[in-house]
Amino acid sequence: MANKVIICGIDTSTLPKCNNEKLTELMNEIKSGNQDAREEFIMYNLRLVLSIVQRFSINQNSVDDIFQVGIIGLLKSIDNFDTSVGVKFSTYAVPMIIGEIRKFLRDSSTIKVTRSIRDVAYKALQAKEQLLKTTNKEATIEEISKEIDIPEKQIAEALDAISEPLSLYDTIFHDNGDTMLIMDQIKDDLNDDKILERTALKQALSSLGKREQQILFLRYYVGKTQMEISDTIGISQAQVSRLEKDALKEIKASVT
Repeated sequence: MANKVIICGIDTSTLPKCNNEKLTELMNEIKSGNQDAREEFIMYNLRLVLSIVQRFSINQNSVDDIFQVGIIGLLKSIDNFDTSVGVKFSTYAVPMIIGEIRKFLRDSSTIKVTRSIRDVAYKALQAKEQLLKTTNKEATIEEISKEIDIPEKQIAEALDAISEPLSLYDTIFHDNGDTMLIMDQIKDDLNDDKILERTALKQALSSLGKREQQILFLRYYVGKTQMEISDTIGISQAQVSRLEKDALKEIKASVT
């Protein structure tokens, strides 16, 4: 449902899919200088960029910008990918796309880190690396403080200031196809009644038609007006209003 959104003028529900064999063939043609293959390869991988963009909690007004930044990461991945390494392109591209997006979010953040704080942080990181080499163990803030003669509190604040924010969808463990995300480790205090309510709501939503699901997503998750939704999916505002009301009535009847 989340894929049926217009981003950068692209209807994401129509993005093409491609198997690994075809992607490998296209990549080999790209390395041979085939520009048509490059354009085709980019289109096939826009779904990959979209899936990464959706990991980040961002304002809807910024989605177009983030998607374009993700495409820049995709282009860099294509240019730098080494076919002789023997790994899937997506394995190589995902961290590069994520890094490009995080860099953009950090640089465009309203919270700016001063030069003096960055200097303290970099000195601390250099000292930490040096202590690791000499002691063969991770240095504590106290040990770093003694090494560079800067108060512990100042070091801790500087390191925290330059650290990148984590996403709930960041991976903390991956082995043989089993992936554990940060969100998997967060305690959920919902009681049994709340869990049942959430389950019933999910089932009610899944029973709706795809168009009704799309309208509710755009209306209550993305925050679009009925008129904006009508332009997006190509029906009248009156039809949007009727479908929305019918969908809400159906959900209410299912969960009560």
